[in-house]
Amino acid sequence: MKKTVFIKNALILTASSLILRFVGIIFKVWLAALIGSEGIGLYQLVFSVYILASTFATSGICTAVTRLVAEELALGSKKGTLKILRRAVEITLIIAFVSVAIVFFGAEFIAERFLNDLRAVPALKILPLSLPFMGITSCLRGYFIARRKITPNAVSQLFEQAVRILLIVILVKKFCSKGLAYCCAAVLFGDTAAEIFSFIMLGIIWLKDSKKLKGLSGRARPPFGIVRRILHISVPITSGRYLNTALRTAENILVPKNLAKYPFSGDSALSQFGMIKGMALPILFFPSTLLNSISTLLIPEISEAEARGQHGLVRAATRNILKLTAVLSFIFGAVFFAGGREIGLLIYKSEEVGNLLRALSPIVPLMYLDSISDGILKGLDQQSFTFKTAISDSVIRIILILLILPIFGLRGFIWIMYFSNVLTCFLNVGRLLKVSKAKLYAVKEIILPTVSALCIVLLADTVLRLFGNVNNLVYIILLCVISLPVYVLLIFLFRIVKPEDIRDFLRK
Repeated sequence: MKKTVFIKNALILTASSLILRFVGIIFKVWLAALIGSEGIGLYQLVFSVYILASTFATSGICTAVTRLVAEELALGSKKGTLKILRRAVEITLIIAFVSVAIVFFGAEFIAERFLNDLRAVPALKILPLSLPFMGITSCLRGYFIARRKITPNAVSQLFEQAVRILLIVILVKKFCSKGLAYCCAAVLFGDTAAEIFSFIMLGIIWLKDSKKLKGLSGRARPPFGIVRRILHISVPITSGRYLNTALRTAENILVPKNLAKYPFSGDSALSQFGMIKGMALPILFFPSTLLNSISTLLIPEISEAEARGQHGLVRAATRNILKLTAVLSFIFGAVFFAGGREIGLLIYKSEEVGNLLRALSPIVPLMYLDSISDGILKGLDQQSFTFKTAISDSVIRIILILLILPIFGLRGFIWIMYFSNVLTCFLNVGRLLKVSKAKLYAVKEIILPTVSALCIVLLADTVLRLFGNVNNLVYIILLCVISLPVYVLLIFLFRIVKPEDIRDFLRK
């Protein structure tokens, strides 16, 4: 029964995430065509402040609620479950309203002193209004993940995205003639309205679901420990996310500034920033949807297994998800390397974006492994380690941006991304292997899949180019249709992944 629920939830979360990411990319393409890469760059600057404020407002609360509610449900305690959720909502609302006041009344100061662009002021006035709703929604999503009910989260997020895109399309078309300031404000208004609608929908679903907890009759934990337990989990996560997001916001502000100091950047610094952060990176992360879904669902499973002392289960689950992530990420990285130019031309009609996809393709496996490891480490109560890793990485990136970008421009920023991803991936994966006592075999599970993926994709690319100028869409489809099945076949033939590995993972 539990295996069936996990598979069902994985499929629902993956499908909804794929839809959200695909629609998001299509929307970003439309927005980029309307406001240009400079407009996308300005939006990314404002959005970095939005992420900073929302990180503080949500307070790492989703992970805390997921873990603690999963533990209370294992004890069979309705009272403890609802008390945890209530305390979490109270904490996040207090912090959210503080964030609202800071951003709303400090909009001019932030735009002038930090973003160096007063066009951001209208958007900054709008964005904090969504924070209280976002905070409560985060608590409810953590609750539903712990309940192993992914459908409410998926439905609310799909609904949220639909509302967001509909409003933004209407508003941006209406205000784009008035300049980028109004365009960014329109986009943020759409984001805010979408968050409110998502909160309403998820709240209604929660009211119905909470009535089903009446069958729980187990003993609740002492009530005086709830806030302390929530803060024990959420504070390190929030501190890490907040400081990391603050540093990333500083990085996003410094990148255009220092790119502009490069003699050959000219007036294109903000456009280059928009291309790499707002256009290339979303494409590179698109295939990781399945892996992120599994990682999200594993947090309550691993937390519960760890609480029950089932260390063998934790070790097996960790090893299998890391191996799956590594094996899949190598083929995706190879596809981006061979077909990056065509993907950039097809989606954004930009050869520059295509070249960025190719340049960044080798770090795709590092990004995926780092993301998965970070999530699982939080499920193993290792949020303090991920906090230190994130802060160290951000500080180093900012120092390198100040030193390298004025000399080497965009090429220097790509070098920094390589260094950063190598550092965080090795630290997080190394820590995860140590804590879980899982193992990865370098030759069989890293080197062999990497070489296989690269050879297969480059061979497929060579064959396709023999037929002359193939349409970009046809080329990408054929490249994937040829490469992916052959790669999967080789993975099973070399027994890098065995059928029993998948059966064991699902069974456990």
